[in-house]
Amino acid sequence: MSMFRNAVWFVKGLNEYTKSGYEAAAKHFVAADLEVDLSGRSFMITGANSGLGKATAQEIANRGGTVHMVCRNKGRADAAKQEIVERSKNQNVHVHVVDMSCAKHLWDFAQSFVQSNVLNVLINNAGCMVNQREVTEEGLEKNFATNTLGTYILTTALLPALKKAQDPRVVTVSSGGMLTQKLNVDDLQFEKGTFDGTMAYAQNKRQQVILTERWATQHKDIHWSSMHPGWADTAAVQTSMPSFHAKMVNKLRTEAMGADTIVWLAVSAAATKQPSGLFFQDRRAVATHLPLAFTASSSQEEDKLVMALQHLALKYKP
Repeated sequence: MSMFRNAVWFVKGLNEYTKSGYEAAAKHFVAADLEVDLSGRSFMITGANSGLGKATAQEIANRGGTVHMVCRNKGRADAAKQEIVERSKNQNVHVHVVDMSCAKHLWDFAQSFVQSNVLNVLINNAGCMVNQREVTEEGLEKNFATNTLGTYILTTALLPALKKAQDPRVVTVSSGGMLTQKLNVDDLQFEKGTFDGTMAYAQNKRQQVILTERWATQHKDIHWSSMHPGWADTAAVQTSMPSFHAKMVNKLRTEAMGADTIVWLAVSAAATKQPSGLFFQDRRAVATHLPLAFTASSSQEEDKLVMALQHLALKYKP
């Protein structure tokens, strides 16, 4: 079954996720959607010092938005901030040094941020694909800790700031790779069998889409969306998927193409006319399952995921 899914997905990817797929989709974009003045609006972007996160931060700063860059490495974050400020002539760019894989740090950061800041838009962009099973200092598998639990804790902890804001939104950068995976709630931290980093990552990305759907039903005063940026030529793809990158390099999207739908979901009025909780690709809501792939999960399985995350999140809450 998974071979069938992977084959169908790869053909779909060659058609849609590449640079030519973006160019075909972009013919239908409305340029005016992104002609917005964001002064007075505040955006938090995780993983904002490179790749899609940096491209998104630049676009938001260019339009006058206040940008909160959440990054793990201070040196790289400061260098990215300087570049964003120089290009945008916007001084309202702030660096916060936080490790998304550390649950306790996330709680500490988010709880202090909420006390002194309003937040209009959270963009959950940070992610990792670690190909060997690695455990954090808190004893959590690293991909899961960063991509799923980190996203869950940060989003949950920032809800009070979002709920105080006008037109609040949460955009989570998932991946089309999740289409190859059915939710597996019995082994969230990949303790059984042979470890496969690509599969672990795709599982995490499936979990993010399910969380987005759940949050949309629970918090109707916030507009929620998840999205797939396509296959973009980022440093993360080069390091975590070197053979894929080498094969596909001439077909990959630019970082700006990958970031386009993130920006559109975060800033345009058109995005909030769409129902909350959907999964987007190239500014359009798309299916979260491939045809005949049997990847849909039951509400009981999804409940189990949310309960496991709640339990873990509370365990590390100060």
